[in-house]
Amino acid sequence: MTELDPVIHAPKRLRIMAMLSAAEQVEFAYLRDRLGLTPPDLSKQMKSLQDAGYVRVRKSGRGPGSTTRYRMSRTGRQAYETYREALAEVLDGPDPVPPDRR
Repeated sequence: MTELDPVIHAPKRLRIMAMLSAAEQVEFAYLRDRLGLTPPDLSKQMKSLQDAGYVRVRKSGRGPGSTTRYRMSRTGRQAYETYREALAEVLDGPDPVPPDRR
């Protein structure tokens, strides 16, 4: 059985990866608002994903008008798909144990 990736498995990061998998890129403010995270918490989660090579960041502008956008890297997309497959294995698992074998 494939192990669940601990970087993706954290609930906040899993939600982020799910959102990134559905879009070409996503702005920091959108993630913050949709996930209900504080800016420092979202920054921390994104740093973990960046450090793993799963997410790429692009910043534009300076000051109040600046924008930070994230996109899933090729490595991140593969890791996310592998995670989904591993989770399906866990959820589908082997057939339930018959009552006489418990």
